[in-house]
Amino acid sequence: MNSEFLLDVPHEDVIDLRDRLRRTRWSPAWPVTGWTAGTDHVELRRLVSYWVDGFDWEAQQGHINELPWHSATISGTPLSYLRFEAESPEALPIVLTNGWPSTSLELVDLARRLANPSTYGGDAADSFTVIVPALPGFPFSPQRPTHVEQVHEIWHLLMFEELGFERYAAHGGDLGAGITSRLAESHPESVVGIHLLAVAAPSDVDSASLTSEEQAYLDSVQTWISGEGGYQHEQQTRPLSLAPALSDSPAGLLAWMIEKYRAWSDCDGDLSARFSDDFLLTQASLYWFTNSISTSFRPYWEYASGLTSRVRRVDVPTAVAVFPHDLTQPPRSWAERTYKVAKYSKMPRGGHFAPHEEPDLLAVDVRDFLRSLR
Repeated sequence: MNSEFLLDVPHEDVIDLRDRLRRTRWSPAWPVTGWTAGTDHVELRRLVSYWVDGFDWEAQQGHINELPWHSATISGTPLSYLRFEAESPEALPIVLTNGWPSTSLELVDLARRLANPSTYGGDAADSFTVIVPALPGFPFSPQRPTHVEQVHEIWHLLMFEELGFERYAAHGGDLGAGITSRLAESHPESVVGIHLLAVAAPSDVDSASLTSEEQAYLDSVQTWISGEGGYQHEQQTRPLSLAPALSDSPAGLLAWMIEKYRAWSDCDGDLSARFSDDFLLTQASLYWFTNSISTSFRPYWEYASGLTSRVRRVDVPTAVAVFPHDLTQPPRSWAERTYKVAKYSKMPRGGHFAPHEEPDLLAVDVRDFLRSLR
């Protein structure tokens, strides 16, 4: 256990959570079944019941505290981060960044495979020193800066100044893909390559130049926004109208989160095919105990309000891994409008939570891409 970080939720907070869950005021049932109008109330009630009477938070907290945690204060922002030491002394450092509604725990399986590839059938020479910072305003680093701080600059200060890595690689998905892109754009002298699960749209597009594949992609994005993008619009425009409800009701918080885990993963409509009850409830518990759902909305609002810098052009070598059940599947030519694409992979399975769903596939793709850049 690392002495620099200890997750220690007071027992009275655990008791309060269970009491709130028992007293949930359930909304009236609708004449629809399943997930057609949002979170399935039958599945939600089942998970809430287990959260009250079966879920062992203390055991999960113990597992979390066994991880290689460290702490730092960067540009006035307190950070917790994981550091997985490489099995090779000549390893390249890499920083991994998650998205929403994830936590840094979702990157642990990937981090272990990158740091110790020989344990998973790989070559020790391909190992990395892996840094997994917890996003400011998310569990483990729940304090979001009161000023608008570009997170990619915090990441560079962590990697370059705090940890002393002059050269390093980076990987990210979802919000983490944007942070990783801005990191490479701003610090190409240090970032040797980036691996992404999502790409930034080009800053300027002439519609006449679009290929048929690119137009089909943009049409699919609009279809997704119409059917799935309500959460994003709310978190970008009126997050403080939603946050009090989710900060006060753990059942509401869980409903908001698990709907995304089901819709965005390669689970064929069955949450249990990809996520155990303990995994889902650990994620929800972390957001609950740190009261960080509101601050986790801030990146959406800050981006929509123009407070976050836009990605213009990334000339660092870039790999893009497209998972078939992720939110979108950008074609290579679309990514090349913004990035110097050196590798483009269409994965056979997996979704938005690929580091948890398919860590082996993802680790191989990262290693193959960065092998020549060491």
